[in-house]
Amino acid sequence: MPRRTFLSAKIHGATLTSVNLDYEGSISVDTALLEAVGILPFERIDVYNLANGERLTTYAIPGKPGEICLNGAAAHKGKVGQKVILATYLELEPEEIPGHTPRVIRVDAANRPEAAH
Repeated sequence: MPRRTFLSAKIHGATLTSVNLDYEGSISVDTALLEAVGILPFERIDVYNLANGERLTTYAIPGKPGEICLNGAAAHKGKVGQKVILATYLELEPEEIPGHTPRVIRVDAANRPEAAH
């Protein structure tokens, strides 16, 4: 059986704090959030804008506390205050699938992790 792709990590409901067109590209994400879900600097990341349905793929770079900033061309895909979902994926061998659990956090309006439900 071939490898299959699964959700690896997700930051749900993050608020865009800024957009920066004059940058080479990527999305800046609060370093603590990246660490909480295991996303590494320069790792491929998908961004889903809940306000306008835009989707894009870029890479994560460490940001300041509370920061979620679309950089470069990606800055055209969102506006400050809009909610986004950030997700990464990984490929698993069939024997790895049963034990896989993605790391998921929800954040509040200030991009702080919410208490688990």
